[in-house]
Amino acid sequence: MLLQKNFWLVVLVLLIVGVAENLQSVESSPRRILLDTDVDTDDFFALLYLLKLNKSEFEVEAITINTNAWTDAGHAVNQIYDILYMMDRDDVAVGIGGEGGILKNGTILPNVGGYLPIIEQGISTVGGCRYRQAIPVGLGGRLDVNANYGIRKAFLPQGRRRYTPLKQPTTQQVMYDKISAGPITVFIIGAHTNFALFLMSHPHLKKNVEHIYVMGGGVRSKNPTGCCPKNASSSCTPTQCGDPGNLFTGYTTNPYAEFNIFGDPFAAYQVFHSGIPITLVPLDATNTIPINEEFFDTFEQTQNTFEAQYIFQSLKMARDTWFNDQFYASYFMWDSFTSGVAISIMRNSHNHNGENEFAEMEYMNITVVTSNRPYGISDGSNPFFDGLKVPKFNLKRGGVHSGHVQTGITDPFCIRNNGKGKCQDGYTKEITGPEAVRVLVATKAKPNPDSRSPLNRAFFKSFLGVLNNPQHSGRFNFTTQFPYYKSVFYKPDFGSKRLGKPVVFDMDMSAGDFLALFYLLKVPVEVINIKAIIVSPTGWANAATIDVVYDLLHMMGRDDIPVGLGEVFAMNQANPNFSAVGDCKYIKAIPHGSGGYIDSDTLYGLARDLPRSPRRYTAENSVKYGAPRDTDHPELRQPLAQEIWNATLKKLEPGSKITVLTNGPLTNLAKLILSNKKAASLIQDVYIVGGHIKSGQKDKGNVFTVPSNKYAEFNILLDPYAAKTIFESTLNITLIPLGVQRRASSFPKLLERLSRMKKTPEARFSLSLLTRLNNLHQKHSRYNHMDTFLAEILGAVFIAGDHSQLKPTLQVKPIKVYANGIVTKDGQTLIDPKQGKPVKVLEKIDLMGYYNTFTKQLSYKKQSAKVASFEEQKIKWRKPPRQ
Repeated sequence: MLLQKNFWLVVLVLLIVGVAENLQSVESSPRRILLDTDVDTDDFFALLYLLKLNKSEFEVEAITINTNAWTDAGHAVNQIYDILYMMDRDDVAVGIGGEGGILKNGTILPNVGGYLPIIEQGISTVGGCRYRQAIPVGLGGRLDVNANYGIRKAFLPQGRRRYTPLKQPTTQQVMYDKISAGPITVFIIGAHTNFALFLMSHPHLKKNVEHIYVMGGGVRSKNPTGCCPKNASSSCTPTQCGDPGNLFTGYTTNPYAEFNIFGDPFAAYQVFHSGIPITLVPLDATNTIPINEEFFDTFEQTQNTFEAQYIFQSLKMARDTWFNDQFYASYFMWDSFTSGVAISIMRNSHNHNGENEFAEMEYMNITVVTSNRPYGISDGSNPFFDGLKVPKFNLKRGGVHSGHVQTGITDPFCIRNNGKGKCQDGYTKEITGPEAVRVLVATKAKPNPDSRSPLNRAFFKSFLGVLNNPQHSGRFNFTTQFPYYKSVFYKPDFGSKRLGKPVVFDMDMSAGDFLALFYLLKVPVEVINIKAIIVSPTGWANAATIDVVYDLLHMMGRDDIPVGLGEVFAMNQANPNFSAVGDCKYIKAIPHGSGGYIDSDTLYGLARDLPRSPRRYTAENSVKYGAPRDTDHPELRQPLAQEIWNATLKKLEPGSKITVLTNGPLTNLAKLILSNKKAASLIQDVYIVGGHIKSGQKDKGNVFTVPSNKYAEFNILLDPYAAKTIFESTLNITLIPLGVQRRASSFPKLLERLSRMKKTPEARFSLSLLTRLNNLHQKHSRYNHMDTFLAEILGAVFIAGDHSQLKPTLQVKPIKVYANGIVTKDGQTLIDPKQGKPVKVLEKIDLMGYYNTFTKQLSYKKQSAKVASFEEQKIKWRKPPRQ
């Protein structure tokens, strides 16, 4: 009743507050701000709040992206570019990644990318996930954050800025440029890796950093979630209740840490001990400002700007997909609240006690715990000391960094019998003595002084007022930027055509897989009938890259082909007690930076040239599929791989069988065989692009990131247990191994032929992608493996091409896959006459026939693209349709 009674008054007040925020007296020059963010949902709430402020008072000059936490680099950077484009702020510098490393002696090379916590950072972007494994990978985790629940692609406009390999400004470059230019304030609302690396590399520039505002940690906090209700039965067992931290995936080993600080405790220690003044907004304060129903309802009725709409839609989807019914008690204003507290303090900088409108403040003496007692031990957990004569960075033996360092969320060292862990890595601990740092700490959110308002926190009023302020507002969203936007769904009419053999394509979304998909879609449907596509996020790209598959299908007029999202963990890698998280034993072989995830997730910077599909990944869900509740549009739910597989097999015509082509790890096919006993009998043939059968000791595999494993091939190594399952099954297998792939991997020959062919849209795009891969291959050592992706076209051509042109040579060999949990041997494909399975192995093809078959098929006008590019779509959407 109170909300209804005072609603219009609240709306008026919010608008007045928003305007007032921007009319306050300003200094002669604005306060310069650098924001370091992991681009989680609440992070862009904070970013949009800051972008709305008067530029003459507060100027967001740069955004650097923390890439070892809740998002993956390629998806995060393009979302930031799109937000800035919407807000007409393409002037803001954006930095991400970098290919520098840290030598064993502690020397920090230029442009370390921050893809890994400092303790894991070597000389490349390959490394483990001791801290990041606490973050869920799929639903409710990085997948949903990367795609912003599917809202990002549907809502944000797309400008001209994008990630481009070797041209993207790095994090350290942007930090150096902005901090060396003069006094600046730094906001850190993710892990501290980027800024710690900057301070360690450029200590002389500390003087230019006026203040650091940090969201993270928990000092005296007591987690309000996971508690048993007062009237609960004796069988109720509290989980995180009362813990200082919020690691809901890892409290059984570490109940003390908060996610942002836990992402890189050593980096946070460096920042806190830098000598730069710090204000901390920890869980102590954010736990006192949960999103409540009154705030949510008021926000729902006050969305007067595009930025307010984007935030509310994101918040609503977070609520609707929350894992339990405690959203209003467990979703807090973390980073957005920090931005409000920081700005209010900066406006009142004459007051040295941090007085502000939104939070109560107190000075505390704290440190960041980076290792666990006893100090000075050597148990293999601490790369700063273990095996080194001189500790890395000249750290003190027996000092605070020399104890056991948590190795993961199931670290046996950290487990107690009472269910509460003992490790404190990442704990912002209140202490006394020489290790203590005096920090200004927010302890509690202030109430709204207007007791009549339904908004019970002072910051709620400011947040909604600023977002809905018409000044500095977003220009348009994706659809409103085009006066004649129209969503089109392409479904071909095959009429009376006799369709060819049914095929399911299982891909891990590497660059070569998209070239293979183009080819398969160009083969006459009378030869190949693609029934479904399965994407495997256990390979070269992250799960949210499924949107690129949708876009390519839309380009080719095949919105009818179902796409299933596969398992996000290889077999035996998911945590048995919490399947949303797991280890990265094999997937860590993929680089995070150049030539790895950042390039695959953006299709080497070219994905945004593809036309926009009406289909996309969404987090929409329904009770029917095990969700706690139906969302608004459950019909848009992303189907899972096993659902698509089962539906495809069920729809087969009597006597018909499926042909399977796999261009990545065999995770999804193995799960199908294990879960559906009838599946194997409905599969005619399986063509596996992968494996390496060595011809001698010098004939090495291609896993260049794991030099100790000399003879494995990536697709098999990335899930060796799945491969073992398939090769021990009754399936009829044809193997297309590394040997024949290498012979069919000539960039010059393929490019020469493709450049001479007629240029259909798909041929032009393929030529652009191949040209880019070849140029990168020639320019930078990080791209030496580009021919690996070129070879992935071979499987598609082999199953659909004219064998009279290809002239293949096959031989049956007894094949066995090694999978025993030993990374130096797992994934090796062995010839074993006693235990091996008879497998047809492709040994040779006619190379000229292969290149000609691929390039000619792409040049045919039949089954060509329905819409060539995003640019073509934009032209259509800006003109009235023909009558």
